[in-house]
Amino acid sequence: MKFNPEKCRIEDVPMQPFIDKDEIWDLINNTKSDREEVLAVINKSLNKERLTMREVAVLVNADDPELIEEIKKGARTLKERVYGNRIVLFAPLYVGNKCSNNCTYCGFRSTNKEAVRQTLNNPQLIREVEALEESGQKRLILVYGEHRDYSPEYIAESVRTVYKVKKGNGEIRRVNINAAPLDIEGFKTVGEAGIGTYQIFQETYHPDHYKRFHLGGKKADYDYRLTGLDRAQEAGVDDVGIGALFGLYDWRFEVLGLVRHTNHLEACYNVGPHTISFPRITDASGLDITDEYFVSDEEFTRLVAILRLAVPYTGLILTAREPESIRREVMSYGVSQIDGGTKIEIGAYSDTVNDDQNLNREQFMINDDRSLGDVIEELLEDGYLPSFCTACYRNGRTGEHFMEFSVPGFIKTYCSPNAMLTLAEYIMDYANDRVAKMGWDVIDKNIKDLEGKVQPRIIDQLKEKIELIKQGERDLYF
Repeated sequence: MKFNPEKCRIEDVPMQPFIDKDEIWDLINNTKSDREEVLAVINKSLNKERLTMREVAVLVNADDPELIEEIKKGARTLKERVYGNRIVLFAPLYVGNKCSNNCTYCGFRSTNKEAVRQTLNNPQLIREVEALEESGQKRLILVYGEHRDYSPEYIAESVRTVYKVKKGNGEIRRVNINAAPLDIEGFKTVGEAGIGTYQIFQETYHPDHYKRFHLGGKKADYDYRLTGLDRAQEAGVDDVGIGALFGLYDWRFEVLGLVRHTNHLEACYNVGPHTISFPRITDASGLDITDEYFVSDEEFTRLVAILRLAVPYTGLILTAREPESIRREVMSYGVSQIDGGTKIEIGAYSDTVNDDQNLNREQFMINDDRSLGDVIEELLEDGYLPSFCTACYRNGRTGEHFMEFSVPGFIKTYCSPNAMLTLAEYIMDYANDRVAKMGWDVIDKNIKDLEGKVQPRIIDQLKEKIELIKQGERDLYF
């Protein structure tokens, strides 16, 4: 599928910087947002068309409370049309917190003498994965500090180790990565281990402010980080995730920066990012920044809705940095993936960690520490369909191939049935009686909702697969 990128002052060239800060600010400062134009942009998005940078600026500049509600209403409708009621679940697993960078907002920063530096050895990594599997997790993102010890070979080997761990009916079927940008050969090495998505967050897209917060280490090189996912694509790692850390600079600029990054990947590689993340600054050991650009709850919920309208087919990830109330709200009109049962201290899934030491063991503080079971129970209560699906990766539906399936609207055809199958597994292996009853009720309702929307044979096959799961079979998918 070929996208036609909008004209920008900087032409898109593979592995070349593409952010023009003046262009972004010109769009913010010179784009009007009257009611008629805002509604026109929302309607375009509801037709599942990617928005231009100028159209995103229209939404960003819509300050009227009634227009903000229209944006959220449009995002809610769009999310339902594209994703249905499905919410994908995952867990982060921190492998090591050694770091050679000096980022003023991060507990891993090299100058933080209070940080307790740890790297999981192989037996410890296995115990962590076993603990995660015992709770029902099927999808992990492995997180590494940016340090020479965490080489591509080290990352690849830890991925292979994770995939080998089996505990009862538990197994990890997809391993995503959040680690340093690599060179092309490094990405090839990691890709050969069978990873899912490789995430690199730019943190802030404003080059001058980037320098303000990144005081040392390889991460201080703005352009090298900005082009990191280009190198991933060149290496054949075609499933990538982008993100910005909101609170470092003006949130409006960062939203447009994320969209510009999406445009660049589409222009150069015919496929945008699989996911976009938008974490907010939270407390961390050694945190050393001002609150000048901190993002309020009102601004945060608003920007999530804008991102959903801007990139209809891109997964939006919300983490446990956010409290339960915010997570619950933005899932209704934007977010398609969340973590559950999250612990970000090194070794915390399998061991009890002294609470007084937590802040010195973790990268930042989280605000939702509920168990995976509690998160799933709330999702079911709210009518969502929890999913641990990894079928696209088994069937080669990644990168440009994924876009071919998702853009025409096939996500529901594949993802809803597969979500039901993974929920059936969870019910059989991990759910208590209350959650099990809720889960089967949600599955029954979703099967009925598929009637008339997919071919009857799909529903028949789905029911057959669910019965096989009840009889003990696992890992069935479309």
